[in-house]
Amino acid sequence: MSLDTPKPVVVAGADAFRVGIVAARFNDALVEALLRQVVGTLRGAGVRKKNIRVERVPGSNELPSGAQLLALGEARELDVIIALGVIIRGGTIHYELVAEASAHALQRVALDLRVPVVNGVVVAENREQAEERCRGAIKRGAEFANTALEMAALRRRLFAVEEDIPF
Repeated sequence: MSLDTPKPVVVAGADAFRVGIVAARFNDALVEALLRQVVGTLRGAGVRKKNIRVERVPGSNELPSGAQLLALGEARELDVIIALGVIIRGGTIHYELVAEASAHALQRVALDLRVPVVNGVVVAENREQAEERCRGAIKRGAEFANTALEMAALRRRLFAVEEDIPF
């Protein structure tokens, strides 16, 4: 477990950011804890409630499709997308397959659509690790939100976004 996360940077203009969040329903209580942290951090940074759109999908394997559909459904006006899920090791390697496939596909969505996608999928060896990262001292949800704020600011700065994203 890495506790050497970057310190959050102060992001100007967050009130104008448009943020999409796709959250898995599998391991719902843990994902909800992440979602509360993400939304709380975004709102604390000034992102308007009306500029945060949350959509739910069945599990972490569906996060990439959900992220892509959300981006396309929002007419590519999102500054950043956050994908939230929790994958816990079970009795087979299925969790590894889902985690790896989801990570690769989320990156593909980001590159194909030119919208940053934050991989907010917690992958844990056991329930205790997942609890610590989602509800305990390790505030991964806040980290995901701070990453999203920084990436949204970068995107706006590089594209010189006023209102519409040039594609």
